[in-house]
Amino acid sequence: MTRSSWQQNRADGHQARSARHTRSPGIALALIVSCEFMLQLDTTITNVALPAIQEDLGFGQAGLSWVINAFLLTFGGLLLLGGRAGDILGHRGVFLAGTALFTLASALGGLAPSADTLVVARALQGTGAALAAPTGIALLATNFPEGPERNRAFAVFSTVAGSGLALGLVLGGLLTSGLSWRWVLFLNIPFGVLVLALTPRFLTATGRTPGRFDLAGALTSTVGMTALVYAFIRVSERSWGDTVASVCFPLGAVLLGAFLAIEKRAAQPVMPLRLFRRRSRAGAYVNLLLIAATLTSVWFFLVQFLQRVLGYDALRAGLAFLPMAVAVFVSSQLVPRILPKCGTTPVALTGMALVGLATGWLTRLTTSTGYLSGVLGPLLLFGLGAGLVLVSHNLAIMSATPPGDTGATSSVLQAMLTVGGSLGLALLVAVFGRSRREAGENGAERSRYALTEGITAAFTLGCVFAVIGLLVAGFVVRSRRAPAVGAPRPLRGPDTPGR
Repeated sequence: MTRSSWQQNRADGHQARSARHTRSPGIALALIVSCEFMLQLDTTITNVALPAIQEDLGFGQAGLSWVINAFLLTFGGLLLLGGRAGDILGHRGVFLAGTALFTLASALGGLAPSADTLVVARALQGTGAALAAPTGIALLATNFPEGPERNRAFAVFSTVAGSGLALGLVLGGLLTSGLSWRWVLFLNIPFGVLVLALTPRFLTATGRTPGRFDLAGALTSTVGMTALVYAFIRVSERSWGDTVASVCFPLGAVLLGAFLAIEKRAAQPVMPLRLFRRRSRAGAYVNLLLIAATLTSVWFFLVQFLQRVLGYDALRAGLAFLPMAVAVFVSSQLVPRILPKCGTTPVALTGMALVGLATGWLTRLTTSTGYLSGVLGPLLLFGLGAGLVLVSHNLAIMSATPPGDTGATSSVLQAMLTVGGSLGLALLVAVFGRSRREAGENGAERSRYALTEGITAAFTLGCVFAVIGLLVAGFVVRSRRAPAVGAPRPLRGPDTPGR
């Protein structure tokens, strides 16, 4: 058989598989979003269980932070490598491998007899997430044709992702108080088993991009991002003057600079720099970093305000975020209907404006502020704005991406969200700590006042992030207009490398 005949047979086989699997697009979408829900749920559900974990396994206060940090370090550090692995080895295979590793690591963590075992399990969860998250987005782009069908798929995906974050707080409180902290990890197992069992049947296997791994780029990006994320973790735990952070920041910067230099010369880079040549995509990447930095402040500081100022317990604080989850659901479902009429940029501008208004509203919190008077309104605005921003930006990033670059494109998307959250939290915690110290903490009432002052100072910086994002979205408005959202575009073959 000649090479051309082999390639034609492979393409025919790929089309046949596509025809078979697209008969059940609802199941295909459910599998992808189930995995994303599992990953997002794990981001917040473990936070609520930390006190019970500390008591059961004997963690010290410093060591307890590694239950969260071990996941963040491996997830953030390996994202680019995971995305490119999907391009080279096939998105579905890497998606399955990542889901399997995450599920097994969840079981290991739930059974952990010691603190060390739990930290190792969390690191393995982060590794699995770094493989599954970007390839899941890539499968979403390749299994649903560009236009209304893909718009609806991304709307559902963003809704589930936002709901997973909010429901994690609620489920964490329910499981920890009703059963055991171990169930916050065991909960991942049925999701993982379902995805592993049904994915080979209902998700189309994408073609592979011929070539070898960019090992130099993978090494410098992984170590550089790990050093950067770890530096931000140290700063959020201690201070900007921390010795280890002072070493990790320049180390991460040097390695990431070397990474960019390597990518410019690499024949098959782990992160093709051509992804940033399209103005709308580059702007969307920046805005995802900013929106992640802003939303992180909501999760982190509002939980503290609800529990330590208003006196809510963990379950009640989690339930307080349900209106935000409902608002994310509503706005995400509206995006596919309004995009064909308005275009991506006006939707993104509206979303960033709502997020900015919500953050500005939260800067007015005081010790006498109640949930209905000062928290519910901002949560609803955050939910509406986040749904508009996430769906519109995901579509702007993934639209017109060559099949050979879908994994790399989605991994950079996930990296922006992860690094943006870490960067935003580090900056906001530093501002929070300084303002709180200046306010003083003598006496219970004074302590509540100092805490509130620190929280409002952090939200002020979060508002700055939102305003910058609004300006970036405005900058994208003046870029070349993209084709109509629903307009079909010719698709390139699955084996064609992106240029």
